[in-house]
Amino acid sequence: MRVLLIGGGCRGLRLAENLVADGHAVRAVTRHEHHRARIEQAGAECWIGDPDVVGTLRYALENVTILVWALGTAAGTVDEVAAMHGPRLHMMLTKTIDTTVRAVVYEASGTVDAAILAAGAAELRRTCARNEIPCALVDADPAQPAAWASAARAAIDRLLGA
Repeated sequence: MRVLLIGGGCRGLRLAENLVADGHAVRAVTRHEHHRARIEQAGAECWIGDPDVVGTLRYALENVTILVWALGTAAGTVDEVAAMHGPRLHMMLTKTIDTTVRAVVYEASGTVDAAILAAGAAELRRTCARNEIPCALVDADPAQPAAWASAARAAIDRLLGA
């Protein structure tokens, strides 16, 4: 299985290390080249891209089984963050149609306004239902990286069993 991890910071890298230790491939997205070394130390493939510019992520979907949208602690203006959990999320989900992506995990908790996260979760459910793509929410507190990574891994495992 290959996971595309968009966002997640340190907690995402814990998830990547966990998945890689079990023989899975992880492709982790970062906006900045200077994060490459840490991503590669976790055993993941680094992809330079920006969730605010979905076109930079299109080819990152190649051979991916699970998409993880872990932007519950995204920074920016309210409008920028809302876009990542609304139109950008919707666009990314529509890009998964006719790819190898078989399921999506969405981070539904974090420092982002709860209403924005709820709207993102609703978008996920709506778009995934329309396209018959299984999905799961991770509600674990991102301030607890080990617990978050465990919850995200459990969500992935459930989706793989579905």
